[in-house]
Amino acid sequence: MPQNHSPFVIVERQQQWLEMTLNRPESFNALSKEMMSELHQAIAMANQTSDISCIIIKAIGKAFCAGHDIKQMQSNATQEHYHALFKQCSQLMQSIVECKIPVIAQVQGLATAAGCQLVASCDLAIAADTSKFGVSGINLGLFCSTPAVALSRTIQPKHAMEMLLTGDFIDASRAETLGLINKAVAEDELTDSTRALATKLSEKTPAAIRTGKAMFYPQLQMPLEKAYTFASQHMADNLKDSATQNGLNAFAFKKTKV
Repeated sequence: MPQNHSPFVIVERQQQWLEMTLNRPESFNALSKEMMSELHQAIAMANQTSDISCIIIKAIGKAFCAGHDIKQMQSNATQEHYHALFKQCSQLMQSIVECKIPVIAQVQGLATAAGCQLVASCDLAIAADTSKFGVSGINLGLFCSTPAVALSRTIQPKHAMEMLLTGDFIDASRAETLGLINKAVAEDELTDSTRALATKLSEKTPAAIRTGKAMFYPQLQMPLEKAYTFASQHMADNLKDSATQNGLNAFAFKKTKV
């Protein structure tokens, strides 16, 4: 049964993970202020739940997410409004990266502009082979600067710039090749494939998963020596966990197979 139902986001528990469903199909799940607020709050709540292994972000309708709600954005065409809107969006995307548990994007249909940014911000992504991805603001005279932050940290800069400067869409196969998504699957296999990945994560030791995410992104920005020091501390901390010790002892004494 749903834990929370709203006009904008549906949150449901499935076994050891949460599924957060964008629920504005009539607007192609455009990121209104209200939707961003609810998604941000849902992620924050999940972040405080100790028995959740991961989050799946998915959507209802023909599109995963068509970016910002342009009508809402233009309803108050002031610098103050724009700054507040992009700050809110940036905080949402950062909350996904900073979340203690992995976040998986389950993508169907279109993911464009801030919708593509949402996919790029997630740790993992599974997409239907019919889905398309783009940062097409340039076609309206607007360079997708904030989506560029997430995109350029997910795929190589030249590929990111090509998408950003041309506004061209790429298909799921190309998105997989570039590393924007992990896998493209048949549309009727999308839910099962994403849940299979969530199940696999749920079977891992929680301390290892949480340590890994807390370590991975910060070290990317560090010089090599500092990154190794940072990673070593996290690995040592991980070894304090009783479940980790049980797994290592079982392996060392041949009680289990790895």
